[in-house]
Amino acid sequence: MLWEGETEMKKTFLNFDKPIITTMVQANNPDRIIDLIDKSLPEGAEAFGMQFERMEPEYRNKEIYQKLFNYTEKPVYVTNYRLGKNEGKTDDILAEELIELAECGATLCDVMGDYFDKQPDELAKDEKAVEKQIELIEKLHTAGTEVLMSSHICKYTPAERVLEMALEHQRRGADISKIVTDANTMEEQLENLRIINLLKENLEIPFLFLCGGKCNILRKIGGEFGCCMYLTVCEYDDFSTSVQPLLKNVKAIRDNM
Repeated sequence: MLWEGETEMKKTFLNFDKPIITTMVQANNPDRIIDLIDKSLPEGAEAFGMQFERMEPEYRNKEIYQKLFNYTEKPVYVTNYRLGKNEGKTDDILAEELIELAECGATLCDVMGDYFDKQPDELAKDEKAVEKQIELIEKLHTAGTEVLMSSHICKYTPAERVLEMALEHQRRGADISKIVTDANTMEEQLENLRIINLLKENLEIPFLFLCGGKCNILRKIGGEFGCCMYLTVCEYDDFSTSVQPLLKNVKAIRDNM
């Protein structure tokens, strides 16, 4: 839908009729990100993910952000985690940087579920921290971006706890809930399939449920069961996440399923 005065479609991660294939273009400099975008588009990338905690400090400025977001007509998902080049920064600084990314044109901003109150399962418990998260999400929405709230638990987690966390993401104002667990046995993997159905039945917002570990087939087929997107890579290098499947393989799976 075009709004009055607009000349092109609004970028969004919401309201797709099939799980969107998002290709993560991780690098420490903008030229490599652009190179990965160019390689990914012919293979069918439908959105891109840029993790700014990986980028060298000299490239962390508005001019570079706008250049990257304007380079492609596809929607762009951004993270600003505590990792990599962000080590030592306070959560308040990370939040301000996330707002700057939103103001420069990011489509979807990732708010860590334990911003302002670091927790092992990445979901803040302190009430004041939760209030700050809600305020941050409101600021991001005002800046024109969509918001994903993420909790990287990175261990097997029972269904009821995953649902509880996703509902809390929703309550805090997120447009998408992202939760990452692990599965190392077939029993755990089957439970993760049940979790997806539980999220479908109880959440009012889209979700991205991922798992690592030995049994991580959900990263390849999760969208066919209810996840709103896939996270893929065009090729593997020192910056890519090895558990994320190749773009061309996921597109073949999705298109044929």
